[in-house]
Amino acid sequence: MEAAWLAVPGVIIWAGILILPWQPWRTREKLETNDGKTSDLSGVTVLVPARNEAAVIAETLLSLVAQGENLNIILVDDQSTDETVIEATRLNIGNLTIINGRPLEPGWTGKLWALHQGLSQVKTENILLLDADIQLKPGVISSLQTRMRESDLDLVSLMASLRMQAFWEKLLLPAFVYFFKLLYPFHLSNSKSNVVAAAAGGCILVRRNSLAQAGGFEGIKDKLIDDCALARKFKDAGLATWIGLSRAAVSRRRYDSLADIWNMVARTAFTQLRYSGGLLALCSFLLISAYLLPIAGLLIDDVNTRRLALLGIFLMITSYLPTLRYYEINPLWALALPLAGTLYLLMTWSSAQRYWGGVAANWKNRRYAGEGGRLSATPLERVPQKR
Repeated sequence: MEAAWLAVPGVIIWAGILILPWQPWRTREKLETNDGKTSDLSGVTVLVPARNEAAVIAETLLSLVAQGENLNIILVDDQSTDETVIEATRLNIGNLTIINGRPLEPGWTGKLWALHQGLSQVKTENILLLDADIQLKPGVISSLQTRMRESDLDLVSLMASLRMQAFWEKLLLPAFVYFFKLLYPFHLSNSKSNVVAAAAGGCILVRRNSLAQAGGFEGIKDKLIDDCALARKFKDAGLATWIGLSRAAVSRRRYDSLADIWNMVARTAFTQLRYSGGLLALCSFLLISAYLLPIAGLLIDDVNTRRLALLGIFLMITSYLPTLRYYEINPLWALALPLAGTLYLLMTWSSAQRYWGGVAANWKNRRYAGEGGRLSATPLERVPQKR
């Protein structure tokens, strides 16, 4: 019976997650569009920051054209070295404006710097911030406007459906959404409470006046997790936000290898923990207790320990199944959640090691350096290279 302690923490953690009043494991916060209806969108401007997105930019822009009439589209080319602008220009979209972005200013992250430049050209009441790899199904923008109007919101964001076709994508990307919802419970974020503020940066509709009231992009210019930082600014300003899942906003970015997902997660994982060694230790304890100890409990030659371990694993799978069902992934992938959790823990440690080594993030051929516990966002060419 002494070995039962191995399985007890996992049972407590998973039972606690399932009975939390805000139920972060559920998929009830969502926005879909099935009618495909289009409308007059003259009151909306889409800001698309793009850096080396030639492979996907055409699909993104054509999906915007299909949203409705009179939609304003501003593509901010963030110093691309590929044919992003050529691919966008050859589409001959009449309401598309292409801005040649200026070199990255010190203290800014690339995406926010591009959005800041595009914002100066916006005249409409509403602004859609859309990543260059996000394809929208017809009617999404109209649905976003309806949600914003009917619920009197200032910011509405959708967590785009990630590509979940390759092995590593099926193993890790549903879990990525699941973990995000545990870390930033949508129900709490969508409430008036200031405890949690979350947004999904791939697709965010904001009111232009509300964005100005929240401080614009300058107030978060050095933030790597810019979406949640923006939501935090909105909530701190007394503005209403909403985040939900969607299968009508689809990411076209491929993650065919473990390295692709590893680098994506390691780019911001330690940032999520506020660059804190203490929070890293706590995170490690929780993940080991939740994912590894129940598996270890199954290997112990003690009936009670095995029963507790099986109970913990059952509760874990129960909490994960709604996410798999939502994305129409085979429920048997729930059995691999301990492996996914372990890999995410290793990615988090990798993120911490990079930060302690002087690199907070590497993205799109730019390096953001960590200095003294704070992020110093500078272009790659201005960061001294270690030999």
